[in-house]
Amino acid sequence: MDLRYPIGKFNYEEETATTEVLERWIKEIENLPFELKEAVSGLSDEQLDTAYRSEGWTIRQVVHHIADSHLNSYTRFKLALTENNPTIKLYEEGKWAELPDSKLPVDVSLKLIEALHSRWVCLLHSMKQNELEKTFEHPESGVVKLSINIGIYAWHGQHHVAHITSLRNRLGW
Repeated sequence: MDLRYPIGKFNYEEETATTEVLERWIKEIENLPFELKEAVSGLSDEQLDTAYRSEGWTIRQVVHHIADSHLNSYTRFKLALTENNPTIKLYEEGKWAELPDSKLPVDVSLKLIEALHSRWVCLLHSMKQNELEKTFEHPESGVVKLSINIGIYAWHGQHHVAHITSLRNRLGW
C-alpha cells in the first residue's frame, strides 16, 4: 500500500458526475465528521502525535489540516456561487500545519468540522445544475468546476481518514 495515498489518487472523469455520483460524494462529505471522530476515538496524545508515515504529518496535524482545507474549500464554493469565475487564494498547507493551533486538542477541529460540514452539505444540496457548472480559477490547477470540486473534497476526507485508520491497523491500535 502507498502510505501517502492509501485509497489512491483522485481520478475524475467528468462524464461520471451523474446525479447519483454527486449524491454519493455529498453523502461522503456529510459523513466525514462522524468517520473522522470514530477514526481518532480513544487515541492518546502520544498516538495523536504519531506521524502516519515517515516525513508525514501527525494524526493531530491531519485532523487540523482537514478543518483548514475544508474551510478553504467551503469559502471557494461560496465565492464561485456569488462571483464570476473568481481567482482563489492559495494557502501554504504545510506551513499552516506548523502553526501553534495545530497543537490544540483534536476535539477543537472535530467540532469545527462538524459545524462546517452541516453548513456545507446544506449548500451542496441546494445547488442547481447551472450552479454545479460554476467555476473558480485555481492559480496552479486552472479552472475548477464546482461539480468536480465536490468529488475532490469527498475524496480528500476519505483520503485523510484512511491515513489515520491505516496507521491504527498497522500499529494494532
